[in-house]
Amino acid sequence: MAFKSGFVNIVGNPNVGKSTLMNILVGERLSIITSKSQTTRHRIMGVVTTDDYQIVYSDTPGVLKPVYKLQESMLKYSQSALDDADVILYITDVLETKTKNKFFLDMVNKLKCPIILLLNKIDLAESQEKVEEILKEWKGLIPRAEIYPVSALHKFNTDNILNRIVELLPENPPYFEKDRLTDKPERFFVSEIIREKVLTHYDKEIPYSVEVQVETFHEEENIIRIGTVINVIRESQKGIIIGKGGVALKKLGADARKEIEAFFGKKIYLEIFVKVSKDWRDNTNRLKGFGYEI
Repeated sequence: MAFKSGFVNIVGNPNVGKSTLMNILVGERLSIITSKSQTTRHRIMGVVTTDDYQIVYSDTPGVLKPVYKLQESMLKYSQSALDDADVILYITDVLETKTKNKFFLDMVNKLKCPIILLLNKIDLAESQEKVEEILKEWKGLIPRAEIYPVSALHKFNTDNILNRIVELLPENPPYFEKDRLTDKPERFFVSEIIREKVLTHYDKEIPYSVEVQVETFHEEENIIRIGTVINVIRESQKGIIIGKGGVALKKLGADARKEIEAFFGKKIYLEIFVKVSKDWRDNTNRLKGFGYEI
């Protein structure tokens, strides 16, 4: 049997379970997951290689109409995933408005590649009849799509999705070496873990005003020493991140360090500083410095 490989790109609106599904399909926790929208800001690849196939998954930011330059970059990542896909996984769920961001649905409908539409969170539907009704509505919206009900959280139907993806892959040699897991460097996952802790520890506008930079990363035999900066937009946000007597930042740092140690399987020495970077979300040079494509 000929070897198969291809790009399977995951797209959809915010908070429908794209990152959860990506992590399940890859078998590793590459994308951060929170209940807040706009958690994913980059396009993150996860590579799965067997003796018979290689799947290059891409998790992408939730589709939205941009308000500032950061969101323009996020939308570009989502749109670029339509351009190079061998298979599109369009994720929706039983809760969202079906015509939300119709401009993106129109782009999906113009694609020539196979489209698999996954109706996620079916465990939250009021009845099986309601699930069937929603599936029928989506068939009308994206007629070419193969549609599957799933629950990414409970791993319901995910094995069937994997089998179908493999069937749809084109015959190709592998794109990456066998032991490659992702296209992102180690520093990226450090910044994402810290940003995830900001998303879970703080409310209101704070998580959306934060960008994390890894400034130093020194790996020694028994320890990795990492220096990071949390960038915020206003001085008041800096105070909230640090907290009275530095308590909030210490808690954030302790939680992040534990997860980073689990990720690397090694002891971590982590330093976190907080800096005001006014209007970084609308500053082209700052965004480029943070690794966004502008």
